[in-house]
Amino acid sequence: MKKLYFLGAAANYSRKERLAHTFSIGLKSDCEDLTDFLEKKYEGRAMLTKNGRSALALALRVNLEKGSRVIVNGFTCYAVYEAVKAAGMEPVFADIDKKTLNFTVETIKDLKADGIIIQNTLGNVVDIKAIEKWAEENDVKIIEDLAHCTGVKYADGREAGTVGVATALSFGKDKSIDTISGGAVIFRDKMPKIAAPRLKPRRSDALRERFYPMFGAMSRGLAHIHAGGAFMKFLVLIHWVQKSADNKLEMNRKISKFEARRALRQLELLDKEGEGTIRDFYLVEKRDELLKELAEAGYYFEGFWYEKPVSPERYYEKVGFPEDSCPVAVEVASKIINVPKFYSEEELAPAMDIIKKYVEKA
Repeated sequence: MKKLYFLGAAANYSRKERLAHTFSIGLKSDCEDLTDFLEKKYEGRAMLTKNGRSALALALRVNLEKGSRVIVNGFTCYAVYEAVKAAGMEPVFADIDKKTLNFTVETIKDLKADGIIIQNTLGNVVDIKAIEKWAEENDVKIIEDLAHCTGVKYADGREAGTVGVATALSFGKDKSIDTISGGAVIFRDKMPKIAAPRLKPRRSDALRERFYPMFGAMSRGLAHIHAGGAFMKFLVLIHWVQKSADNKLEMNRKISKFEARRALRQLELLDKEGEGTIRDFYLVEKRDELLKELAEAGYYFEGFWYEKPVSPERYYEKVGFPEDSCPVAVEVASKIINVPKFYSEEELAPAMDIIKKYVEKA
């Protein structure tokens, strides 16, 4: 029986993609070319960063005062919370709409804030015109986070990343642009007085990021003798693989040159082929039972986004999430199942037949 693991696009690269990633040669000119591309596409000044959370923290720090209150989607990842705190600001969680997994004007209208992060969860876009109008009326600055939605367009035709005062991109695992790590920030409203990140990538980080697709392929191969999970856990234990949520936020550290090269190629391809949404989602009943049935059919939904309103679960208590004021986010986190788009419809057909039996009745 064929086994399919939903660990992110990079862990499921084809043999050709794995070789291209592992042996890619990055040059200083690749960083310059990526910077130029982003500045033209998003019409601002771009800086390349170690990861997406560092980019988001820089976007906040340049555009808002220390101590500012920043609205964050009530269904998100720890990296967003961490970026707000690293910028010296206070996250304000807003409840979400079940159909889009995003906050709405109704769920943010009574919140007091100086900034708001638009994440367009899993590629589902917010009602940008309504939120933009509310932000203007309340003097709230919009920061766009493209981790899930590079290339996606809003209902009014504008592309995500062209609306706010700044735009942050993540090139991490299972993002719209996936080079294992790396990120970028584009400033439009306020040009930064700070210098671009200067510290070189750590050699250990660069090696981990180069070989991650190879390790993913090895783990999938070992899965046929029920050793894939143990192999990946061992790699994490000896620090040869790093979990996405543990990628340290460092605002002064640069992207690896080879990842800049890979990110540019993916962005150029995305411009030709369309939007970079990463997953479809369904709200289901009896999720544990569903996951067990999927596993028996060879579909392993490890890290199915999200176990809690702020994922991963091991960081949840640290966040102090306001469950009482975000009940929809809490409910969604207990029912959601996500289907990555890097598998074909044919490969996913048996899984979809199983999922449909559990989909929540309207």
